[in-house]
Amino acid sequence: MLPPAPPRQASRPSFSPREFRAALGMFATGVTIVTARTASGELVGLTANSFNSVSLAPPLVLWSLAQAAGSMPTLSTGSHYAINILAADQKELAERFAAKREGRWTDVAWTEGVGGAPLLTGAAATFECFNRSRYEEGDHVIFVGEVERCSHRAGAAPLLFHGGRFYTEHPL
Repeated sequence: MLPPAPPRQASRPSFSPREFRAALGMFATGVTIVTARTASGELVGLTANSFNSVSLAPPLVLWSLAQAAGSMPTLSTGSHYAINILAADQKELAERFAAKREGRWTDVAWTEGVGGAPLLTGAAATFECFNRSRYEEGDHVIFVGEVERCSHRAGAAPLLFHGGRFYTEHPL
């Protein structure tokens, strides 16, 4: 009988963090704003492009957040959040929620979704999620949400992100 094989590990990276980030930037993505409420009712929102579908049955989606993010305590312990896929005309909103600044929610139109999570008016699509599970990997946490409700705006052009820039016009 053969002894068990030693655990395999990845070899040390042959690239710098800057090179890795530049290579990742070559993948064009949509842009989302993840929204929730704190236990005291304060609104939370952040721009994220780390969104993906996981499963149709049950309906699951995922996204990730840096462990050091200020919104981590709210998003990791709250029961619900919403993922708002931004439309091309929402670039300013994406920039606003990507920056660390006060007053992000000033003059932002939204309605209340499942569990109180804000749904951004004009979004191309929204996913109202139960905070099903979280996985710590590297310097991020991967969130898996079970979608309780979703909607989309037929014909809405998406806001895209590629190479560190937002794109509002794109021939499809």
